[in-house]
Formats: sequence, C-alpha cells, structure tokens
Amino acid sequence: MNRVRSVFNNFMKNERYSRFTLQTEQDGERRVEVKLSEDGLDGDAEANAGGSPTFRPAPRGQNRRNICYLLVATLLIFIIGYMVAYLTHRRPKVSLRCENNTVLRVEPSVPSIPSVPSIPSVPSIPSILREELAPSLSWVDITNLLENKLNSETFTKTLSDFDSVSPRSAGSYEDSRLGNTIFDQFKKLEMEPWTDIHYVRLQSPDKNKPNTVTFGSNFFQPQGYLAYSGTGRKSGKLVYANFGLPEDFEVLATNNIEVKGSVVMMRCGKISFAQKVANAEGKGAVAVLIHPDNKDMTTDNEVYGHVHFGSGDPYTPGFPSFNQTMFPPTVSSGLPKIPAQTITYNNADKILQTIGGPSGFGRSLGGIENITVEVNNVLGFKEIHNVFGVIKGFIDPDQYVVLGAQRDAWGKGYARSTVGTATLVELAKAVRDMVEKDGFRPRRSIVFASWSAGEYGSVGATEWLEAHMSSLGKNVLTYISLDGIVQGVGSFYASASPLLHTLLENTLRAVRSPIGSGSLKDMIRTDLFRPMSTDDPAYPFLAASGIPSISFHFISSNKEEYTYFNTLLDNKDHLNYATNQKTGSVTASAAQIAGQMALRLVHDHVIKFDMTRYKKLLNTNVYRISNKIYTLQKSGKLSDVRTVWLDHAKGSLQRAADAFNNDVKKTDLSDPEACRLLNNRVMQIERSLLSPYVSPVETPFRHLLFGQGPHTLAAITEMTDLDQLHTQLALATWNLQGCANAIAENVWDVEF
Repeated sequence: MNRVRSVFNNFMKNERYSRFTLQTEQDGERRVEVKLSEDGLDGDAEANAGGSPTFRPAPRGQNRRNICYLLVATLLIFIIGYMVAYLTHRRPKVSLRCENNTVLRVEPSVPSIPSVPSIPSVPSIPSILREELAPSLSWVDITNLLENKLNSETFTKTLSDFDSVSPRSAGSYEDSRLGNTIFDQFKKLEMEPWTDIHYVRLQSPDKNKPNTVTFGSNFFQPQGYLAYSGTGRKSGKLVYANFGLPEDFEVLATNNIEVKGSVVMMRCGKISFAQKVANAEGKGAVAVLIHPDNKDMTTDNEVYGHVHFGSGDPYTPGFPSFNQTMFPPTVSSGLPKIPAQTITYNNADKILQTIGGPSGFGRSLGGIENITVEVNNVLGFKEIHNVFGVIKGFIDPDQYVVLGAQRDAWGKGYARSTVGTATLVELAKAVRDMVEKDGFRPRRSIVFASWSAGEYGSVGATEWLEAHMSSLGKNVLTYISLDGIVQGVGSFYASASPLLHTLLENTLRAVRSPIGSGSLKDMIRTDLFRPMSTDDPAYPFLAASGIPSISFHFISSNKEEYTYFNTLLDNKDHLNYATNQKTGSVTASAAQIAGQMALRLVHDHVIKFDMTRYKKLLNTNVYRISNKIYTLQKSGKLSDVRTVWLDHAKGSLQRAADAFNNDVKKTDLSDPEACRLLNNRVMQIERSLLSPYVSPVETPFRHLLFGQGPHTLAAITEMTDLDQLHTQLALATWNLQGCANAIAENVWDVEF
C-alpha cells in the first residue's frame, strides 16, 4: 500500500499540472493562458516556460514505470471493491423450511424484513433510444404469436407435472417444493425471480382433541374444518337457515323462529363461509354448522374453508406479517367469535331427519332439540413464500401488470390451484419466448406471482399488498387472477373493476371458443359481469389497494359453479368430467384471455381503461342515496341535508373522464413523455376511490363502491343513524370529488 500511495503522490505531483500566465495581447486586453506540462519537456525548458520549480516531470523511464504501477494498483482496487460489493449486497438465498425441517434453500441466520420486491429500478431512457425500443410488432402479430404458443397440447404436461405435487397445504413441504420448482423455471427463463417471505398465523384442527358435533345419540368427528373459527363448546336449539343469506334469516323471522342462542345449520353456496357465519353471528347464533349440497357429490365428502370475513393474516390486519414481535397484539374485526364447523351431507341428513326436516333441505325450519358443537382448532405460525418473476418493459418498466395464482390447496386442488399455476408458468414461457425470439417489445412490465396460503383467504397476496401498499398502488396497472379460471365449459362470467369491462369484452371477441370454431363473443351477455365477492382472490387488490382487478371463470352451461371446491374431490377426473374432457382446450382459451388482456395493457401507448363504464354504477348509487334523503326529508326526519354536492361531485368526475378522453385524441401518441403523463392520470382513478377517511387497519376494504364499511355508497343507502348519515354523505362527496381532481391534468383544471 505504501508503494501504491507513493506512486499515486508522484503521479499527482509530477505528471500533469496547470499553469496560468497573464499575457497582454495586441488589442490591449489581458488574457489568461492555461498550459499543461508535457512529459517531453525537460527541466530547462520547463523553467524557461515559467513553470514552478517545485513541480517538475520525472524522467521519462520513471514516468512509464509509475504509470504501469498506477494502472495495476487501480485494477487491483477495482477488483477488491467489486468483490466486497458483491459479497455484501448479493441477494441471500431464501430458505424454504418446511414442516419436516427440510431446508430446500439456504436462509439468512436472522430473519429480517425483506426489501421491497418491486421491479428493479431502471434508469431513464433517452427519447432517441426509446424510439428504437418502441414495439415493432402489430397487435395482430402479437395475438397470433400468443395463440400459436398456447394451445391444448401446451398444457398437457404442465398440468400433469403440477398435479403430482399434492396435497400442498400452506407452509408445508409440498407447498415449498412446488414454490422451488416455479422459482427455478422463472430463473431458467431469466426472469430475475425473487421470493417474498411472511410468517403468518394459520389455524388447523388439534390432532389430540378433534372437533365434534353431538345431537341426541348422534356423535360426529368431522375431518374437514373452517380455519379462523371461534373455539369452544356451544349448545343450543338447531335452526336451519338454507344458504344463510339475509333473506333466509328474514324467512325465519317471518315464521317466528328465534335465531338468538341457537345453533344455525346452513348449506354451501351463494355466499362465502365467512359471510354465512357473520350473518348468523349478527342474529345472535352461538354456533354454525355448514354442509355441502348432494349434487354430484358423495354423501361423506368433507368440506374445508375459512371464516375470516376479510383477507390476509387476521392477526396482522392492515400491516404485513414479516415478524410478529414488531407489532402489538391485535385481531381483524372480521374474525368470528362463535364456533363454526363443517359436516358431511350424510351427517347433516341424519340430523335434519331427526327433527323432521326435508331430505332436499329446501325450506327453512327450526327444531326443539339441542345440538352441541365443539371446535378445538389451534393457531400456529407458518413460514410462507410468494414467488415472483418479471418480464421488464422497454419504455416504462416501472409500470406493470401482475398475473397471479395460488399454489396451495387442501388436497389436490386441481381446479382451485393446479390449473391456475400451470397457466401462470405457461404464460411466462410464452411471453418470454415472444420477447427473446419474435421481437416483441412490451412498453411496460409483466410480473408473474405464485401465492401461498390462498386457501386461508388470499393470505400470501394480501400480506404482499400490505407490505408494499405505498409503491404498488402507483405502479401496478392491473391484477389478473388465474385462480379457478376453469370450472366447466359452456358458459362464462367475470368479476372486475368497471375500468376493465370493455377490455374483457374486446378480448372475448378475439379469443377462439374451446367448443367451436367461432370466438367467445357469444359469451358476452348482460349477465357477463357479477359483483366481486369478498372471498374473490382479486378482491383485496381492488377494494383494499385500489388496483383495477379482474377474475374470470369458465363454468358449466347451466351456469352453476364447480361443486368440488373446498373438498378433497377437487381432482383431475372431476374437472375433466365438468369440462366434457376438454380441460386442456378450456385452459388454453382461459390463458389466451388472461394473456391478451395483459399484453394489451403493456403494449398500447395509452392504457386501455374505459372510465365511462363507471358512469352507470355511480348514477345508480347516487340515485339511491338521493331517493333515501328525499324520503327522510318528506317524512320530516331530516331537514338540513342536501345531495346537490354529491351530484356536483359525480358530474365533476364524469366531466374529468370526458376531458381525459379528449386529451387522448389530441395527443401525439408517438411522444413517450406525453403518453406517460396520460397514463399517470388514468392510473390514479381506482386508487382515488379509496376513502382517505377510514383506517386501513380497522376498515381494510376502503373502496367507495366495492369496499366494506359505513363509508361506502351502498352502506349510506341503508344507514339509520342520521348523524352518521350526514357525516358519511359529506365524506363520500369529497371522496368522489378527489377522484375527479386526480384525473384532471392540472390543478387549475379542477372543477368544483
């Protein structure tokens, strides 16, 4: 090091130096002349030139040796610095530690909060280079390429490979092994894969103390269970409540059947398990039993599910489950306090026959004999891993579409997760191949996500959202769920943000039908879109994060959903039967729909969101609120509340949407910067509909139209507390106005 320091000092002192001399020119002006010493000057020449005697060049041979030493030292320092930086900053290998303590990857010795797993930052691209990187393929070329790469033969092997890994409950060895497989495939495709680790609380039955149901001489020990149920032993009179819908409980009230203090039995379907239990608990029930219908199902089939009326880890509501010791103990308001348990159809039939109930379970009834439900589920920590891969955009890589599918399942989970996981991987292969071999240049990025703990209420996906809420809301264009996309054949429905309705309809016109020579345009009906339920995998993205989201499903021609969800009978044979042995073809069509939607969003200059589709929904909700206020005013119960400002806010939003569409028409779409400004505006729409006046911890689903809580427009129409009505009306008005302001290009364009 002394030698290096000496060489460096000699170089600084001897090699080059500056000299400033004042010279008088002929025009009388004095100018500064800057001269640099040259190696060729000898000492006399240097002295004669007016140089400082302190700084003289070294002899020619010594200079060359010094330069060589300096170059070697510089190279050595660079190599040492590079190795230190690599060892310090390289990504640690992720541990996939499973229940049997098998470690599939090396893990850091101390768990820590992982860094934000977002798209790696990319330096700004000069406009000239952007023009060279602009997409060269037409949209017709892109769809043809995708169609050629995704067909029924494509999925045969992939479905078989993923089906071999089962059962794979969240955090298990099988779940981790499949996660490793996906990670390795993403790595092979050079998609820069990464993982997202969370430590979550999952509930499971106590192996030493099983759950039981006792009714007279009947004693049952069901194997299925409902995660996040309340625990304990409860007894009460049996009441049958059909599907557990609000109208079913109204029928009970009409027939003077008391629910308070009773055990309520319901059948699967119509709404989620969590909603059934919440409805029963709201009516005063002490416990709940849920059984499957007997349609196409064995009478002793066990049912599994969860009853958290929300999503994510209910013991870290609103914040991520990185390390439980960091946060105070708290629970989600969506957790039920009463025990809830599933029973088989056969056992439910025995109970209802004892009290004279109909074998078809077609009407509501109440019994007089007590029934006892005991739930002994236990909570335990599980380490779960979400796996990601990315295909980066060439123009705006920091804006991206997320395609996601859960990989865990109670049993084989063929329709629930295997089909979605296979579709995720095959789409990644197809798009990557298009980029590498066919010249496809997406403007924006596509992220492929494999979630864990989806069976417990989108736990893996929700924890990721909560961990990166501030960044994801600004960068994610859309979330496309691949869960349950194939449940049959013959019909189709979707649940989506209104911004995506037109995009889906156009996509269906372009994708070929799996059961004919035409396109899927025949499936575009008035009932194409259904409201998104709280147990929909896309729901937390839309209602909690303000990300335009969609889930879609092929179902049987009788429009009934797949009956084997949440059971161990969700396997290849039953799905093949539901699709008339066309699972591969239907999966290929589903992949085409998801792929074309994603590619359209990352290909076009301006993001394909249709703001006009929100107009009808807003008009309906505002009309209902206005009608309610008018009724209250007419009855004399309300006198100082007006809806005129709500109407103004709705009008401002619609005018802002029209102004945006006009701006698109007037914009030169070949200008990347102009397009980015437009896209930044349109990406704020959904996020601006999240209420800023409620806490994401207490009310995670903050969306004004699709959320859950008193802040929503739907809740305002049902409100009986007039003070609360007045407050929520004012807040909703400003929420709508804020959305209109966000769409406006400049603050001086905002209308009030």
